[in-house]
Amino acid sequence: MAEIPTTARVVIIGGGAVGASCLYHLARAGWTDSVLLERNELTAGSTWHAAGNVPTFSTSWSVMNMQRYSTELYARLGAEVDYPMNYHQTGSIRLAHSRERMQEFERAKGMGKHQGMDLEILGVGEIKARYPFIETHDLHGALYDPNDGDIDPAQLTQALAKGAREMGARVLRFCPATGVRRENGEWIVETEKGEIRCEIVVNAAGYYAQRVGEWFKPYGGRTVPMMVMSHQYLLSEEIPEIEAWSKEQGRKLPLLRDVDVSYYLRQEKHGFNLGPYEPRCRAHWADPSDPMPDDFSFQLWQEDIDRIEEIVTDAMARVPLLGTSGISKIINGPIPYAPDGMPLLGPMPGVPNAFEACVFTFGIAQGGGAGKVLAEWVTEGAPEWDMWSCDPRRYTDYTDHAYCVAKGMEVYGHEYAMHFPWHRWPAAPDRKLSPVHDRIKEMGGQMGDYNGWERANWFAQPGDDTSEEATQTWDRAGPWEPRIRQECEAVRDHCGVLDLPGFSRFKVQGPGADDWLRGLVTGALPKVGRVGLVYFADDRGRIVTEMSVTREAEDLYVLVTAASAQWHDREWLERHMPEGAGFTLEDWTDRMSTLIVTGPKSRDVLSPLTNADLSLPWLSFQEAEVAGRWAALLRVSFAGELGWEIHAENADIPAIYEAVVDAGAKPFGMWALNSLRIEKGYRAWKGDLSTDYSMLEGGLDRFVKLDKPQEFPGKAALLAEKQRGVTKRFAPLIVEAGAADAPYMSTIWHGGEIVGETTSGAWGYRVGASVALAMLRADLAVPGTKVEVEIYGERCPAVVQPDAPLWDPENERLRA
Repeated sequence: MAEIPTTARVVIIGGGAVGASCLYHLARAGWTDSVLLERNELTAGSTWHAAGNVPTFSTSWSVMNMQRYSTELYARLGAEVDYPMNYHQTGSIRLAHSRERMQEFERAKGMGKHQGMDLEILGVGEIKARYPFIETHDLHGALYDPNDGDIDPAQLTQALAKGAREMGARVLRFCPATGVRRENGEWIVETEKGEIRCEIVVNAAGYYAQRVGEWFKPYGGRTVPMMVMSHQYLLSEEIPEIEAWSKEQGRKLPLLRDVDVSYYLRQEKHGFNLGPYEPRCRAHWADPSDPMPDDFSFQLWQEDIDRIEEIVTDAMARVPLLGTSGISKIINGPIPYAPDGMPLLGPMPGVPNAFEACVFTFGIAQGGGAGKVLAEWVTEGAPEWDMWSCDPRRYTDYTDHAYCVAKGMEVYGHEYAMHFPWHRWPAAPDRKLSPVHDRIKEMGGQMGDYNGWERANWFAQPGDDTSEEATQTWDRAGPWEPRIRQECEAVRDHCGVLDLPGFSRFKVQGPGADDWLRGLVTGALPKVGRVGLVYFADDRGRIVTEMSVTREAEDLYVLVTAASAQWHDREWLERHMPEGAGFTLEDWTDRMSTLIVTGPKSRDVLSPLTNADLSLPWLSFQEAEVAGRWAALLRVSFAGELGWEIHAENADIPAIYEAVVDAGAKPFGMWALNSLRIEKGYRAWKGDLSTDYSMLEGGLDRFVKLDKPQEFPGKAALLAEKQRGVTKRFAPLIVEAGAADAPYMSTIWHGGEIVGETTSGAWGYRVGASVALAMLRADLAVPGTKVEVEIYGERCPAVVQPDAPLWDPENERLRA
């Protein structure tokens, strides 16, 4: 074998399909001085025993993009790199046992159509024509995906590696990495055969990613949030009827997924491959009695047929041919899982020049797209698509081992489950609690998880159905609906109080803070004693994040942003801080909490409780006492009514909360707040605000000061975009919705063409209509334009509204 290089631009640790794809795409981007290290032979981890299914289906826009790209790459890869590959695009049929499942399929079909894929809904009577061996008597229908299929994982990995080598990249097999250290702003990757000095390291170590991640802890890293599941699939003996059908048709059977029972069934040669995701699943290497071995290359566990017996029986009833054959082999191997089942793909939290491309549960399907995304992140600073669904920074400090195991098992046991908007997965709750958590629960709070923080989504009253079963619907109606209405009406007519723990909170203080921030935000900063909204753009002018900024003194700013943005936004700020800065950046997220007190009577509620000057205008800041406790009062309201945010030390929140409730404020929850903010056209992070859109496309022109003297990220791109004009434009819509409001990424139609997508939607209880925030083709973002919004397969008429609040468009209530 050739000698190990002493230097490289990028070192990738892990030689599975994902690691090989990262190397291939880096080389394609011109970064040919990249090296992949594999401790054994390529594919020795999860890749070698993977079933190799390649679906495009996802209800995540970004994951669908990634998987779609994989299918496009795999279809041409063999010819491009001159490597033989068994890639069968057989199509697939996903079966539905319920109306709700068909609605999910309709939504996926609309998203796929928007991405250029021709997904098709099948009626029950159409299924047998595609799959003659199936029983259909109890079905509601199916989704057909012509691009689905399967690929040989080993051939795929070798083809990617061959392509990377031919462009000049290096693959070092049987060369395990043993550690990393940092010297003079560079990484030293230690191996058994020598050291490699490099700019960037990528952790693509699959189910060993957590061990590799520990090497980065001295440099700001954390324990990688993951666990390892035992996944089984079985191979049948050959079946003559399948062989005869395949020879007659000249192709394989479509891949069948019975997602409500939780298995896939694929033709393998002339037999079947049956892959269950069983509820009675098993985690491995999860406690000291079952330690992870130093090397599990090309190894499997003993099969456990009892765990999957019920699913196998069901599959035999669905496709009786399966029952005519014996089992030839059972594969039982390790599959890594993050707590939400999504991979970790992007910057390594807290660590400079380090990335993660690991914990892929569906690494073969997503590997092609993952390599593209990772390469763009490394070489261009950001990927083409907003990839927050997979960004490692979406988790913060609450993902300990017990949490990861509990959530991983929950996700695996519900791999094909529908993710209803009203449903909360129950495993591992209560990671971070508000100072008034017990009181909120006592008052009927039905909780949701926001970056580990528990917040009330709505408040149930005695007799309300709070069961998990009640939440299994896409529809608006449910026991929560009248309560959300009442909460919104209280905010509209009187006063509401929302307990809001977990706001991401950063204090920037010291000489130079003002100049630094001015050169980072797209617009202006507030004056001392005032509050403002600021935006940060990337070099392409795309929306990175939104923060409220309170200027407490000349060089003292408090920046507040979404709970889920904590590590993402902190890293953005830290990355742009100059060396030797005379100011400091502190994360105060855990030190303080927030109450929102809002509504036309909020001044009356607060007046007896505080010495604050409640006549100060909208967007003002002051320090005062509330209920005898120190607090910072910001006259702002995400609900769009007269109101204040009360920021106080955690220990003081209970007294303030009780005083406000006793004074007549009605507790309200996050679902009511979502309705209220959508009526005002207020954008939410990583929904309406994402790097899928530029600042100008997002209708945020008033927060962009292209004439200010300071340069800021994205200024040149936004100047160029302003000159040529935007192709998309933000617009609120009033929708004639049926039983459900528009979810994220609902397809918008006009004249039989797809012209945009919704970014959020909800019923507006103050305006009495279903409201959607949308991104439309620019020429259609004109008030009065009629379009159609596809909501779970139903095209609902909608009318474009002015880019202004639908409720109180002149903000008179806010300024009262």
